[in-house]
Order: sequence, then structure tokens, then C-alpha cells
Amino acid sequence: MLDLKIVIDGNSGFCFGVVYAIEMAEDLLAEQGYLYCLGDIVHNDEEVLRLQAKGLRIINYQEFLSLQNETVLIRAHGEPPSTYQTALKQNIRLIDASCPVVLKLQNRIKRSYDNGDNLYIFGKEGHAEVVGLKGQTNGEAVVFGSYNELDTVMLPQDITLYSQTTKSTTELYGIREKLQQRGVNVNLKDTICRQVSNRGDELTAFARQQDIILFVSGSKSSNGKMLYQVCREANPHCYFVSGTNDIQAGWFSPGQKVGICGATSTPMWLMQQVRDRLQML
Repeated sequence: MLDLKIVIDGNSGFCFGVVYAIEMAEDLLAEQGYLYCLGDIVHNDEEVLRLQAKGLRIINYQEFLSLQNETVLIRAHGEPPSTYQTALKQNIRLIDASCPVVLKLQNRIKRSYDNGDNLYIFGKEGHAEVVGLKGQTNGEAVVFGSYNELDTVMLPQDITLYSQTTKSTTELYGIREKLQQRGVNVNLKDTICRQVSNRGDELTAFARQQDIILFVSGSKSSNGKMLYQVCREANPHCYFVSGTNDIQAGWFSPGQKVGICGATSTPMWLMQQVRDRLQML
């Protein structure tokens, strides 16, 4: 036995938006036995599998277009206006579990679009949340994942800059600074969720207190990738795992302090499973 000293970060686990969506899904599953969800309810395969075993049916947009007279859950990431229009046409009852932070951001972007602003969104093209944000602009907003992706030669003199809620605050403000240095007037709308961004400082402190960090997250989670990098910068002995099968005994030495943490899309029960597996080494 390695006799590892294991601690789970108490600040890790689902954010309130994910908790709201999953609780809503579980209540409906208990009531009616099955429920359609447009896209993965959360970017964590293990949690998706748990809910599918309860009757959750994950569908894509093509499958959504063929549904009629059914109930469909909208996940925390939110949806573009076209989804609601389709639901009206096909008598689909939508259960809207969009995160309130995301809904507020959608409304702000819609107002900016109606005002004729030159809209830029710092986010991942194709990400579920970004699809909903871009949909508020009739697909006209420019989405970019880094400063290097911007065509700085063709940038207008004045832009309004928004961000996907789970992006890095440091990177967002760095992009504004670089644009301003090029003479672009940037009306920055800081729309990063503070429940996410505050975890960066919390994880940095947590990671520095441990010999080894296991960061538990789904591979699809943008938030997970960002927070993993935060942990790795604070403690280079950091490993990304999606579940217990990824753990390798060779990573550890007897008596080491091991910290377990995760993304806002990582369920606490999964981190507890990782802890239980480490206790068997």
C-alpha cells in the first residue's frame, strides 16, 4: 500500500448552472421515465452515461428537427433562437435549463446586435454556448479562439467584445490590450462567469499544497481544459484523468499528498471514485 494522503478540493465540482440542469432532468425522468436532451447535458461522459441509464435520450440537431409532440431539455449552455422557432412549429415542449448567466449574456449580445455594434466573441467556434450566442446575431458575430485567429488588418476601428462565460479572464484582457495597442477602440463586455474564473485562484492555492494533482474532467469540457492548465502551472506534477481507468500507479510514491480537483462539469461522485481507487494502491 502506498498510504497516500488524499484530499478532494471542496471548491471543485458542478457549478450552479449544471446542478440546476441535472436536477431538472432527474425530476422529469422520475416523473415520465424518459427525456430528450438536445446535446450532451454536461461535457462529462461519465455523468451522461449515468443519466442515460435513467432514461435520458441525447439527440443532435438533425434528430431534433424530426421530433414532434415531445418534451426536450435545453441544457445549461443555452440555445439560439432557431431552436425555439423549431419547437413552436413542431409542438415540442421545451424545458429550458439554460444557465441564468448564459441567458443574461445572450440578451446583452442581442441588444448590442440590435444597436448595430461590430460584435466579436472570444470563444470556441462550434461550442454549444457559442452557437447560442452567435445565434443572437443572425450568425454575423465574429467568433475567435485566440488573438492570433483575428484578422487584425480587416478589423473595424471600433468593436464590441464579448466572451464565452468559461474563458480565461487573463486572456480576455490580454486580447483587449493587444487590440488597443493596434489602435482599435474596444468596448469590452466582461461576461466571464465569476464562479468559473474565481476557481482559478482557488485551484492555484490548492495545487501548490499537494505533491501530485489529479484533475478530473471530461475531454470535451472547455472549462476543464482551461482549469487543468491553471493547475499544471501551479504544480507541474498534475495529471488529467477522465475516470479511474486513467490512473497509473507509477505516478505515485509512498506517503505523497495527492489532491483531486475538477471542472465545473465534473460530478463530485466521480472525484470520490478517483479517491477510492487511489486508496487501493
